[in-house]
Amino acid sequence: MADWQEIPGSITAPKGYRAAGIKAGLKPSGLPDLALIVSDVEAIAAGVFTTSQVRAACVDYCRERLQAKAGAHAILCNAGQANAATGAIGWDDALECANALSQTLGVPSESILLASTGVIGQRIKLDALKAALPQLVATISDTGADSAAKAITTTDLVTKSIALETTIGGRPVRIGGIAKGSGMIHPNMATMLAFVTCDAAVSPPLWQQMLSRAADRSFNQITVDGDTSTNDSLIALANGQSRTPAITEAGAEAEKLEAMLTEVCIYLAKAIARDGEGATCLVEVQVTGTNDDAEARQIARTIAGSSLVKAAIFGRDPNWGRIAGAAGRAGVLFNQDDLQIQLGDFLMMQNGQPQSFDRDAASHYLRQAALGAYLKEDTVTIALRVGNGTGSGQAWGCDLSYDYVKINAEYTT
Repeated sequence: MADWQEIPGSITAPKGYRAAGIKAGLKPSGLPDLALIVSDVEAIAAGVFTTSQVRAACVDYCRERLQAKAGAHAILCNAGQANAATGAIGWDDALECANALSQTLGVPSESILLASTGVIGQRIKLDALKAALPQLVATISDTGADSAAKAITTTDLVTKSIALETTIGGRPVRIGGIAKGSGMIHPNMATMLAFVTCDAAVSPPLWQQMLSRAADRSFNQITVDGDTSTNDSLIALANGQSRTPAITEAGAEAEKLEAMLTEVCIYLAKAIARDGEGATCLVEVQVTGTNDDAEARQIARTIAGSSLVKAAIFGRDPNWGRIAGAAGRAGVLFNQDDLQIQLGDFLMMQNGQPQSFDRDAASHYLRQAALGAYLKEDTVTIALRVGNGTGSGQAWGCDLSYDYVKINAEYTT
């Protein structure tokens, strides 16, 4: 049993956090498009960002801020314009956003982190954003998590949020998170936007290490379409308001906190993969028998990202050959005579040999997943064993439907 429980409240479940989300007129749709997360005290801050060479100004801004000081009071996120590939003027726009919020919120601009999402090549609508800041700040509350989660979405069909609670030092400790992502999702850190809040006290280096490892086991293990975003950002705050003793080194308490942080990130990552543009089900790939966990995760990512595997799942076609082919090209050495493949309860290959199975029943399994309850019975499980090693890993993706092409063919038109 997990040593934590799910609680309501998302990013405002941990003590000392408030949030808000409003309509600022940034999206052409008129939907909510500006979100703010605030810690009552300056929090320890950590981040993991896109590895793309074409980056949004907010990514470079956050990297620079966190290198100078691993702390933050607030995160401001706009939706509608990515402010990526906008050159020096995009950088100036990011600074202006931070300075404007600094004046309105009453905290130093160096304590503000930024995130943006939307169409690449478009600058933020600064006049609309700055005009909306007084309303945004006035509406932050400890019940504003849902509005913030809605305001960071773009093509998402659902919001993504969770909060967990455990006990450390005899006191409750909570971690909450929200995320957005539906398309342009591929593991190369971080494949989306995600914001995590925590009320534990953690040393800055340890908090960054925890977040990086959690990202490797969650957001870096999801894929929808093979495209890494220019704006990928995972930002986590830890403000110490639980009043538990500070965690400054590895040990049982650090392990418990990191496990809960990883669970929050895995839930949000799976929610993003399930909400892939046009998707009808979540795909979970489990790989065992490799030399180490990194090899298993690499095979799992390759299978989850295979267009042929994804298309077969959408077509409810139990074509295990596509799974085997993807595993074989993952760049991990294994003996094909050791390969075992299972789709749900259906054993399709064992010891490198095809197995007889009920194809109609296997196809029915795929159809039922598409009808299942969101993030409960809507998961197609693919399990592989490639040897006798101790390595294991998972990855998550979704099927590839006709609607994905339609959504992205008409994205800016």
